[in-house]
Amino acid sequence: MRDKLNIAVMLGGPSLEREVSLRSGAAAAAALRSLGHEVREVDPQTGKWKLPRGTDVVFLALHGTYGEDGTVQFRLEELGVPYTGCGVEASRVAFDKGLTKQRCVEAGVLTARFLLIDSPGASWPMGWNPPVVLKPVRQGSSVGLQFVERVADWGKALAETMRFDSVALMEEKVAGREVTVGILGDKALPIVEMRPRTGVYDYQSKYTADATEYLCPAPFDAAITARIQASAMRVFQAIGGRDYGRVDIIVRLDGDPIVLEVNTLPGLTETSLLPKAAAAAGIGYAELCQRMIDLALARRKASENVV
Repeated sequence: MRDKLNIAVMLGGPSLEREVSLRSGAAAAAALRSLGHEVREVDPQTGKWKLPRGTDVVFLALHGTYGEDGTVQFRLEELGVPYTGCGVEASRVAFDKGLTKQRCVEAGVLTARFLLIDSPGASWPMGWNPPVVLKPVRQGSSVGLQFVERVADWGKALAETMRFDSVALMEEKVAGREVTVGILGDKALPIVEMRPRTGVYDYQSKYTADATEYLCPAPFDAAITARIQASAMRVFQAIGGRDYGRVDIIVRLDGDPIVLEVNTLPGLTETSLLPKAAAAAGIGYAELCQRMIDLALARRKASENVV
């Protein structure tokens, strides 16, 4: 029988991904309550928030700025309260797509060719040919994502992307199958493949009902599956990840996995990608949330045992 815990679920927050975070947090809170825990919900919409008295552990269901970039993690470290997911530095690195790319290169993990652009009026860069993809360096959930198929579309697309951050990541558009690899503990979960019914896997495809077909486990042979999962684990380790996360990858037609980015606090609605992967591994939603709590508490116990 599990110990009853006082758990604070942090959800919502000030980012552009607030609505998704509210859904993630509500689902996690309900699941943890179903296991018999005392659960309070904390919405850090401003910096003036307090944890309920007697909180044993914080379950982070925040996405985007403040929740996923290391800021809330730093505050919780100051408070000395264990929390789920990656630490301060890994969160900071993973949330910055440019830093994540650099870690990929250093670790020898294949990633799409990229360039950082810090001016909304920048000209089309020399040595590049369309199509390319533009993303704000520090946003998630495909916020600000733009596909540039012609040089003539460059200026408008760049301006739109840079509405969401002062730096844009430009990368080559890689042809292939879009997949994601969930990580739990020290293991890669079954691969999820995303097949949008129309267009590309953007914000609309992610959050519109029936807009995307999901296959899990993704239909790859055993050798390709192992390569994809190994790439995900390598980049997760390269950014200093711990406990759980999700790595987005394009698998080229030749089978090479091309890492796109790392999500340290992936969506946790019951239809989100990490819960889908866990379900394929035989881990139900409530059990997934409990394992995240267990990993956080195990780290706390380990640190207390260090002499």
